[in-house]
Amino acid sequence: MKNFFLVFIALTSIHSLSSQDTSRDSLENIFIEWRSFEKPPKYRGAPDYRKKTFDSRMFEFEQLRKRLNEVDKASLDTESQVDWTLIWAEMNGFEFNYNILKPWERDPAFYKSLWMNRSDVPAHEGPTHHMVVEVWQYDFPLSRQQSKKLTNELSIIPAFNQQAKTNLTGNARDLWIAGIRDIDTQVLNLESLKNFPGVKERKDLIQIIDESISSTKSLSKWLKDESKNKTGPSGIGKDNYTWYQKNVHLVPLSWDDEVMLLKRELARAWSSLKLEEHKNRNLPKLTSASNQEEYMKKAKDASKDLIEFLDKQQVINVKDYYKDALDERLGKFVPEDTRNFFWITAHLDPKPLYSHFFHWFELAEMDLNPHKNIIRKDAVLYNIFDSRNEGVATSVEEMFMQAGLYESNPRSKEIVYILIAQRAARGLGSLYAHANLMRMEEAGKIHSEYTPRGWMKTEKELLIFEQHLYLRQPGYGTSYITGKYLFENALAEYSRINEKDPNSNLKNFFKNLIDLGNIPMTLFHWELNNDPSILNDIIPRIDD
Repeated sequence: MKNFFLVFIALTSIHSLSSQDTSRDSLENIFIEWRSFEKPPKYRGAPDYRKKTFDSRMFEFEQLRKRLNEVDKASLDTESQVDWTLIWAEMNGFEFNYNILKPWERDPAFYKSLWMNRSDVPAHEGPTHHMVVEVWQYDFPLSRQQSKKLTNELSIIPAFNQQAKTNLTGNARDLWIAGIRDIDTQVLNLESLKNFPGVKERKDLIQIIDESISSTKSLSKWLKDESKNKTGPSGIGKDNYTWYQKNVHLVPLSWDDEVMLLKRELARAWSSLKLEEHKNRNLPKLTSASNQEEYMKKAKDASKDLIEFLDKQQVINVKDYYKDALDERLGKFVPEDTRNFFWITAHLDPKPLYSHFFHWFELAEMDLNPHKNIIRKDAVLYNIFDSRNEGVATSVEEMFMQAGLYESNPRSKEIVYILIAQRAARGLGSLYAHANLMRMEEAGKIHSEYTPRGWMKTEKELLIFEQHLYLRQPGYGTSYITGKYLFENALAEYSRINEKDPNSNLKNFFKNLIDLGNIPMTLFHWELNNDPSILNDIIPRIDD
């Protein structure tokens, strides 16, 4: 009888493992098929965003979603349950774009094809089409093979610009007007591309650049001609915003919750700044770099100090390639009258901004130490990474400060609170814009007026860029603060659960952050703390 029970237990365990393996295999297969489906077919060589094409593909989409829902979630381990939720959120994002956001109909900036620089987050910020040209990935002068590749990639632009004139039927005035700037910038970038080393010797490349310039100018003119007919709101409304945050970005907050949170953070930042200024009132003020030599000395010293602090104080596990990743982004001297908000801070002390450049540590991980989990290896779709990447980068500015980064230079703490206030103010403006309580310009005034020291009034391009992005991508403007809140919440729960474990320290917490990948902050909280309750009101129950 004893042997019978041992055999029974063994067979039960084998069955359980087999069921788990089968469900995991099904999940990964669905993910691969989903990601393949999510890329649209081509029309005249360019990605096809025509309404009739979307309509014809929805049956296949529903079949994929049905298969996802049929996966035996109860047989999955925690990591796979988290992955299931991530795919579920992406599919919700596809449906939301189809029904509500419709960037191909409402958002001219969606038709920007040329990207000169890499984003500091896993994918480009805001809705982006599926065949963009990443100029930053090329080394100039180009080899013959690389020249052919770039020529082929650029060849989509004329057809895609033509498709835009048919697809763009929306009436979102602020998105329309602001989007023209992106299209005009593409003309300038294409023209600059002709002056890159060796490009003028490539006749085929020059020809397609010229054709792309001509077609982009034509699109710009058409957009300007049509702009007089655009009179509608650009925000998606409170209810849509709340649904999107909860079901796509997995942020368990309503529009009203976010207003409350950002108001609180804005007040906290301003009051903390005032207290810090009072405490430092007898100390010399920070002096700004006045030339390239002074700036580079500040920058190099700041990079060295930050990396050494994080390493020696055991805040994070500093990898060999972190310093290289940071040193590639030190910036350069900017004349005072042309500095935007962030470079004002960097010319006083670059460390607060470089703390936010935790982004580049994470991108170095993606490049040099890619996640072994296929579902987490590449960027999450639809900017669902925002609470994770922007939230963490914003959190560590204050966390590193509280851990002692500025003990020898207390005046720099003032910059940290100014950064928090700016991000709370701009996010608050974006919330009002999405509720259609304000136009984009009015939202920008909150952004500007509630940023300390008038530092958002010095250079208007940053203000327009940020408010335009946040109108294009719901939730991105608030993700810096909402993600910060969710990150701090995860740390608080981790600390509570492991209060008596000496190995559950800050360095181990950040190690888990890196190891679990660029997943939304609530999913990180769930997997780290074995606590799915943070999403109880959002995702289907595992035993459903």
